[in-house]
Amino acid sequence: MQKDTLFSAPINKLGDFSFDEAVAEVFPDMIQRSVPGYSNIITAIGMLAQRFATEHSNIYDLGCSRGAAILSMRRSLTHNKINIIGVDNSQPMVERCRSHLNAFHSDINVEILCDDIRNIEIKNASMVVLNFTLQFLPPDDRLALLTKIYQGLNPNGVLVLSEKFNFEKPKINELLIDLHHNFKRANGYSELEISQKRTALENVMRTDSIQTHKDRLKQAGFEQIELWFQCFNFGSMVAIK
Repeated sequence: MQKDTLFSAPINKLGDFSFDEAVAEVFPDMIQRSVPGYSNIITAIGMLAQRFATEHSNIYDLGCSRGAAILSMRRSLTHNKINIIGVDNSQPMVERCRSHLNAFHSDINVEILCDDIRNIEIKNASMVVLNFTLQFLPPDDRLALLTKIYQGLNPNGVLVLSEKFNFEKPKINELLIDLHHNFKRANGYSELEISQKRTALENVMRTDSIQTHKDRLKQAGFEQIELWFQCFNFGSMVAIK
């Protein structure tokens, strides 16, 4: 696993963060050291697949990156009569995802598409995963995507939505941001790295509050919604049709 040093030296012209070749190469290290509880979420996605995936249905991982969630689900499934469809708009991520999955044999059919998740038809789905993906979509496009997911889910199908959150109470928001930065420092990131990456993400990652997510999921049609995991300002929700 290659170490993330992308922001370790001063960058004169700091552009917007993108999931390019350089990020794809170090992504496993980056996300483990940046997202508290990430491994727990990946493990639980596999457990949820074991519970909710039904034979002759589809599972979608929208924003699949290098395939960690897909691999977790594929390992956890007890039958092979299911299709897993992973989608990411980053070609470098898609290439590494395919290579990663091919390294581990499975009889379960997996298809990895390089496309915008807003273009994907959701149908006959028993499970949909949005693992730290929705926050990179323009806010005005989020409800339409969630509505499409709801309509494409079968009865008792589940959506897993993992996100970085903001909080409406200023002192709580500041506290959880500080704790997250402490987490990154403990994982070896310098002040320069933390600052530069935060600046690069400002224009491309727009976070919502937990309540905003719940309200939007209700608008999309979901009634059974709950936050099942949270660590600092990161967490994951489930919504069941």
